[in-house]
Amino acid sequence: MQQAPTTFRVRGVAINKRRMQAGLSAPQLAALVGVTASYIRKLETGVRECMGPSSYIRLRAVLSATDDELLAPTEDPTTKKE
Repeated sequence: MQQAPTTFRVRGVAINKRRMQAGLSAPQLAALVGVTASYIRKLETGVRECMGPSSYIRLRAVLSATDDELLAPTEDPTTKKE
């Protein structure tokens, strides 16, 4: 059985895009998700890249977004960078 991740690595640009499409300010989104506006801004600008599961799930729901839209691509540890 696969365990849920302890953090989710997100794409800040995608969060910003979905927030703007929803017509929300950073403080409005923060209030809906239950985090601070500073936290949202840090995610959008890449200062922070990871979110806890409960915050991420609320963010995804508020933005009506999918994991494919919001999550950063994961690197496959079996492939080597050239």
